Amino acid sequence: MTDVLIIGSGGAGLVAAISAKEAGASVKVIGKSFPTRSQTSMAQGGINAAMANVKEDSVKAHIADTMKSAQGLADESSINRLCEEAISGVQWLDKIGLPFSRTAEGKIAQRQLGGASSIRACYAQDYTGLKILHSLYDKASKMGIDFVNERFLLNIIKEESYVSGATFLNIKTGEIEAYEAKSIILATGGYSRVYHVNSTNSTSATGDGLACALRAGAKLSDLEFVQFHPTGLKNSSILISESARGAGGHLLNANKERFTEELAPRDVVARAILEEIDKTGEVYLDIRHLGEAFIDKELPQERKLAISYEGIDPVVDLIPIKPVAHYTMGGIDVDENTMSCVRGLFAAGETANNKIHGANRLGGNSLLELVVFGRHSGKMAAQYAKENEVKPANKQQLQDDIELINKIKNFSSEINFYEKREILGNAFYEKAGIKRNDKDLNSLLKETQDLLKNLPLMGPSDKSKVYNTNLVEFLEFSNVLTLGEVLVSGALARTESRGAHFREDMPQKDDEQFMAHTLVHKEEGKLCINFK
Repeated sequence: MTDVLIIGSGGAGLVAAISAKEAGASVKVIGKSFPTRSQTSMAQGGINAAMANVKEDSVKAHIADTMKSAQGLADESSINRLCEEAISGVQWLDKIGLPFSRTAEGKIAQRQLGGASSIRACYAQDYTGLKILHSLYDKASKMGIDFVNERFLLNIIKEESYVSGATFLNIKTGEIEAYEAKSIILATGGYSRVYHVNSTNSTSATGDGLACALRAGAKLSDLEFVQFHPTGLKNSSILISESARGAGGHLLNANKERFTEELAPRDVVARAILEEIDKTGEVYLDIRHLGEAFIDKELPQERKLAISYEGIDPVVDLIPIKPVAHYTMGGIDVDENTMSCVRGLFAAGETANNKIHGANRLGGNSLLELVVFGRHSGKMAAQYAKENEVKPANKQQLQDDIELINKIKNFSSEINFYEKREILGNAFYEKAGIKRNDKDLNSLLKETQDLLKNLPLMGPSDKSKVYNTNLVEFLEFSNVLTLGEVLVSGALARTESRGAHFREDMPQKDDEQFMAHTLVHKEEGKLCINFK
């Protein structure tokens, strides 16, 4: 039996694995894909730390910026931990070999991101997340951490009120497997693929860990808060990093006029862009004035992405953009030790709600969270495993999941779930996106619930075992529907506007009633929502 089983091999999972291993625990990391393909690789702009390498800054200012961006939905002690440990976290990354960009004096280079009062984001060109990911994987591999790849998470195995393992579909063989563990850290990323192609995230961001945790009895919180990045490429939704605006890029409307403050908080900029698109039809990002030499040195990935996916060269052309779903602030509700209400079930990274981001994440804080709270989660899970006796995992969950997969393979395929997935993603973008209202949300809730009821009519047509991606994508769609229902239910219950949750029919904040987190759990298969 493994001491700490980490599900998800992206940045948060790798940091947690390293931390747990350093704490003396036996560690196993299980991923749906391979570590270097995780969503962390797509985080480009930087990681926040008040190092003051370029301009005067302070931890106090970082805390204030984060609290302001969260708009009342943050835990002050969690934010204090995040910001106070930021400098040591960046120094740790530097020590393990992350190739940060440097100032002329040899210090770690920093740039300003939206909502920040100072130049604070440490970066490695515009490949920050990718280079963090590779550095972490190198470190974990050298430590001898055990990796198991191409496994799809099915369910948590529980003994009474605590975890004892998890079940998985082996994507390579089609077999159902069980792994025993004294503690589990879910680090499976966010759920922004609820919006399907209208997202900057990889196709794997289907919220598998959150849906699994909900089935296991954990609570989810604040899922209605989804951050829309202002600058996704118009036709592909590929992210153009905030670093482009941080370097001095301009937002222009169809008349080639600037219309908003480029480095305002992301929810403000995203709404301004959407309104301008509605009025004039187009919005562009302009970085031509930065010059080819600067772009190739500091923003090489942005140039490559624009050329590859949009067919334009930002050295000489305007970049057509639109806001797209980017980061999910909600997640598994966890305590100060990153543990859910299910004993032994921890969460880290975008999967967790550590009460840091609140209603609107501050740019540069997501990479920081996976370092600071990934380390904390690994340490706490290792300590839990050491202090608690766990019985061998029962065989019932494994048998239930073998039967479940066989049952799904016998579902009819009279309805094409791929078509429904595309339709639903567009519906979420239009009705539960940057602007929302009661009528649209109720319509979307009914649409989502109808699809959940009709899942037995949308089964995979491929009945094979080996690398059955049709089956995996069906399971992902099922999780997307589960979380979509939670997201819309939360958006309906929160009858106010706050940060990324903007109700056209209720545009004001209501601190008296909603200075609180949305908590969701299931009782007898039904969603229960309250505010805390």
